[in-house]
Parts: sequence; C-alpha cells; structure tokens
Amino acid sequence: MDLQLAGFVATEMLRSSARAVLNAPPLRWRYSGSRSARLSIAPQDLRTADPTVAAEIYAGRFAFAGKFALANGRSPFEIVPPSEEWAKALYGFGWMRHLRAADSALSRANARALVEEWIDMQGRWHSLAWNIEITARRVLAWLAQSPLVLEQADIAFYRKFAASLTKQVDYLISMRRLMRPSLMRLQVTIALAQAALCLEQQSLQRRSARWLEKELKAQILADGGHMSRNPGLILQILLDILPLRHSYVALSLMPPQMLLTAIDRMMPMVRFFRHGDGAVALFNGMGPTPADIIATLLAYDETRGEPPLSAPVSGYQRLQMKDILVMADAGAAPPVLFSQEAHAGALSFEFSDAADRIVVNCGMPWAARKTWEPVVRHTSAHSTLEIENISSADFPRKALTKKLLGPVMTHGPRRVACETESNSIQSELVMSHDGYARSLGCIHQRHMTLTTDGREVLGVDEILPASGKNLPEDIAYALRFHLHPYVRASLVRDGEGVLLLLMSGRAWKFTAAGMKAAIEESLYFGGADGARRCEQIVLRGSLAQMSQIRWRFSRCQPLFSEKLAQQENKELDLPL
Repeated sequence: MDLQLAGFVATEMLRSSARAVLNAPPLRWRYSGSRSARLSIAPQDLRTADPTVAAEIYAGRFAFAGKFALANGRSPFEIVPPSEEWAKALYGFGWMRHLRAADSALSRANARALVEEWIDMQGRWHSLAWNIEITARRVLAWLAQSPLVLEQADIAFYRKFAASLTKQVDYLISMRRLMRPSLMRLQVTIALAQAALCLEQQSLQRRSARWLEKELKAQILADGGHMSRNPGLILQILLDILPLRHSYVALSLMPPQMLLTAIDRMMPMVRFFRHGDGAVALFNGMGPTPADIIATLLAYDETRGEPPLSAPVSGYQRLQMKDILVMADAGAAPPVLFSQEAHAGALSFEFSDAADRIVVNCGMPWAARKTWEPVVRHTSAHSTLEIENISSADFPRKALTKKLLGPVMTHGPRRVACETESNSIQSELVMSHDGYARSLGCIHQRHMTLTTDGREVLGVDEILPASGKNLPEDIAYALRFHLHPYVRASLVRDGEGVLLLLMSGRAWKFTAAGMKAAIEESLYFGGADGARRCEQIVLRGSLAQMSQIRWRFSRCQPLFSEKLAQQENKELDLPL
C-alpha cells in the first residue's frame, strides 16, 4: 500500500469512528426533528414512472434491483431483504413515483400508509435505512412526492411527515461534515440544497448553496465529465440538479453560478457518449442505458448541436466519419476516492455503424454488482490489450481498505498520452498508457485510424519498454474485441479473418496481419435484460512472435453482405 492510500485509510478510520459515535443511540437527540417545517414547493422528478407498478405495490409485491419479495399482509419494512440492493431501493423510496403516476385516491392512501409505517418503525434506527446515501435519496423522493402523500392527509400525518423529514435533513447536515470527498457527498449536498428550498430554511439555503458551489467545482470537470470518469454518473447528477435549478427559479431565487455552469458543461457530454442507437458507451462503470432518461435529458439540451469530438480532461476521444463512430478511453486512473467504479480498461474502444453497435466493452450490470464486479472491471472485459493475463489497474486486496474506502482503484495508469490528427483522407488517434510499467516494465501504445469514407477502422497495438526497462521476449498477450450480442461472427479460412453480420444486414470483415483470430465466449451487461452471452475476437501471441499487432475492420460490399445474411442462420442468444 503506497503512502497516499495509507493516508486515505487512516483518515477514513477516524471519520468512521466519528460517524459511529454520532449514530449511537445516546446522541440521536440531535436529529430530533423538533423544528416546525412547512413545505412550500415540490421539486420535479425527472425519472420515468410506471403506473402499473403501483398495482403491484398495492398487492404487496415489491420488485427492486432484479429481486422480488411478497409482503403477505406485513409491512415491506419487516421483510427480510432478498438482497442489499433490494433493501436500498426500498428504503430510498424512489418507487413512490409509480404510485403518483397512478393518480388515484387508492395510490395516495397506499403511499401515506407506507410512509407512516416507515416513520413508526425507524425509531429502531435501522442501520441500512439510515445509510447516508440512502437517506439523501429518500429526502429527495419525499420532497418530490410530497403532493402524493399530503393530499387529503390530516394535520397529524402532516406534522409527523414534516418532523421526520426535518429529522433526516438534520442527520444529513451532521453526517456531511464527516464525509470524505466523494460522489455521495455531492448527492447529500444536492439533497440538502433541495430541502432548504422546499422547507424554506433560509439559513440552510445559504450554507447549502456554498457547499454546492464547492462540490460541483471540484467534481465536474472543465469538459463536463465527472471526476470518476463514469459516463453514467453524468446522467444521475443531471437528473438531480436540473430539478434543483427549477426549484430556485420557482422561488424567484438566483441559482448558484456553478450549478448553471455544471449543467451547461454536462449536457454536451450526454451526446458525446451516445452511439448511433442512442445507447451510452460502456466505460468505467456504465451499465445499461436508460433510454427514457436519455430522452428526458436531451429535451433539456438547449444547444442540440453536434457532440464534441474530444473530452481531453475526462480522458475520452471520438473518431467519427459518416455513420461510423469510434470512442476510446484515453484517460488516466481517476483520483482514488472517486475510483470505486473505475475499470482497468485503458485504451479500450467501442465502435458502431449507424444504429449497429459492433465492438463494445462488457459494461457494469445493473443488479448483482458485487458478484460480477471482479470480472467486469478486469482488463480482459474490455476491448483492449491484456498482457500476461494481468489487469492494467489494481484493486484492493486488503479487507480493511475495501471496507473503509470501497472497491477503489489502488493503482492504475498515471501517464496516458493522447494525440489526434485529421486530414482529408483519415482521422488518427495515438494513445499510450503506463498501467503495466510497474508490474511488467512495459508500455501499451495504440494507434487507431478511421478513413474519411467510413469504410475502414485500422489499428496498431504495440508493446514498448518502459523507461529504463528491458522487455523479456516470453511476455504473452491477448488482444480482445468484444462484440455486441447482435453481431454474428464467423471465422474465415481457419482464423485468417472474421466475418461480422449486423442486424441491419450490413457486414464487416476483421483481419490481422500475420496472426490468426479466435472467436471466444464473452458476456455483455449493457442491456436492461441482464447478462447476455456474446462473442469476442481474440488475438493471442507473445513478444517473441510479434510485438506490433496490426488489425483492420473493413466494411464489405452490399452484395456480399446480402449473401452472407442468407447463409447465416444462427439465432441470437437469450439472456442468461
């Protein structure tokens, strides 16, 4: 463990001890919620609601995070959670938006009953229910859905609801002081800023505005990316700060300038990471794309211009010609405290032809993350070069580090070089990273070219010695190209090439100079239906054989594409 990481662990041990003391029963008086609160406005909820879910909830069927539980006449808060993710979803109360969408007296009464059950039961101080992140989500959900639970409610319920809400806000204020810099602290700050506006707490409005300015300035990068380098977090943050901006306007208050700046920066990044089919590229923790959320966010995009071709601060690059799009991860490891979802996918890329996604990364599942995390974060789950079956980044091996800091990236690429050049013939991208310098003494360099006619994607991957190092010839490598589940791959002439048939009927051919390709099994987590079987093209070799790997994707002629489509009879794999 290096000195920086050791310092983070020591600091978090002190913070954890302080949080434990504040959470102890004798000190819970500080969260009494005794101040009177008056709800003045309810913020928008931009997340999509499904009124059919309301009927399921009323019937006592609770389905969250891929798990299902029956209440059988009991309170859902008495059920033994089928998974921790299920419990987080239950205690976060985001499901109340479905009850509001039903827009009936029955759904309103059901919502009030469930909220009251939670308030009455939480005198027991359930530890997971009072997790800081879950509490912040619950505060935002209660504020947004307050019209649902308060319409036709009596004064006794109103007071109970307001007192509990104030108690939770007080708790977040106290716990925020002990939080390390993190996405969670930004989420807590957003919840406090929204609560200050809705509850008309002027003192908290001033403080939360200062906190919000500081967090957004620190976490939102100059090109609109998030410090974690996770494209999915851009979507999450926008879903929370767009309603916050609206709340300021509704109260005729000037939003903090950094809030407006962050929104203006982040909106183009939503378009930057989208493929032709509308899905977001699978880099550094991104999982299935919520199409409804993308549509909602794009409706707020006032510029609606072409996405930028470069996000150098976030560490991503785009090559685009006609319908062909290549996106590449050309960034260093994020700061340790923001790397809980970062992947060892340095120099990995994704490639699409219009609405057909061809080369992808495996992505992060939306459920059972802890189970799949070690697999999907490994370099082998990305379309890049893996050397000696080792990841280009390391993750915690010590239980104490993982317990205190989460599954952070302990070591990763620090020096990532990137150069781009375009002319009338082609666009080029040259990248290199030092993720293997410490463990193997080598540098991975990747040179990618997209021709202006959009008919070829060319690549050269090379293993170079790190400064002052000598490369042993017995170093083995595997160059992987994970294919989207809808791509059908067939070997040509015993691996001299690979034919790729797309859903649209178009076809591409993959070849590698002097090497034979293999088609191997892979998994894809970018779909809403969970893990899907897919395939990957793999080139295996060693430095003794070849240190420079040249490969090419070429679009086939339409006539040949039609013939291939007629010959290909494989059915698509079903979800696992």
